[in-house]
Amino acid sequence: MWHHERHQRICSLINTFNQLSTERLVDELGVSKETIRRDLLLLEKVGELKRIHGGAISVSKEEPPINVREKLNVTEKKSMVKRARNEIKSGQTLFIDAGSTTTLLAEELKKLSGLIIITNSWEVAYLLETCNQEEGVSGSNQVVLLGGKINPQLKSTFGQHTISEIHKYRADMALLSPVGLDAHFGASSFDHDEAAIAEAMVNNADKVLLLADHSKIGKVSRVSYCPIKRIDFLITDKTINDPLILDALKKSATLITSE
Repeated sequence: MWHHERHQRICSLINTFNQLSTERLVDELGVSKETIRRDLLLLEKVGELKRIHGGAISVSKEEPPINVREKLNVTEKKSMVKRARNEIKSGQTLFIDAGSTTTLLAEELKKLSGLIIITNSWEVAYLLETCNQEEGVSGSNQVVLLGGKINPQLKSTFGQHTISEIHKYRADMALLSPVGLDAHFGASSFDHDEAAIAEAMVNNADKVLLLADHSKIGKVSRVSYCPIKRIDFLITDKTINDPLILDALKKSATLITSE
């Protein structure tokens, strides 16, 4: 096993179990304790984990779990998704990733019709498909739930199969909500799998619309998936005061504040 493959395996195991001993990693990977110790030292330096006596723990708590995120800045998120609806037109094909903000966006999109919505989020798909069955709805939207591995915490699909399905489509717009948005690193996510999904959606969409409340502006997370020059619309809840981000955005993006 090459060292980069071993590092990916270590990160996957740590993020799955939150804490693992050196002995467990030795058994899982079939290498020496010295090799594991060197790997952990390197991975700690790049922020992938934190070493403890006898092993390592996950640092994934940097981003709260989805059930916590759903309760954060709800008023601000609702104002942003209402504003986002104005940028969407009947007949468009949309990519939507999984997250607390995009779930609220699905509630807004229920008020529109004639859309094709491609998503890896169970909740987004369920909300929109349920709306199609309700009486009194003037039109309906076609909903495509991407297949793949299952992430029960995020209520989404992920993995290479999901990415392969994304590449089969060409969307008018990708609507995404990053963990962080920085002038240099662009839009980023803490989770590698979530970032891979978002990146594939960006690469297969004509335009990119990001929804990022004030807590995400100027923040850098682990994996960058969209350079700032690729953003066409940024919707946030408060005026941005960061001059570097403002300067970078004005070159290519439309900045929309929902306050």
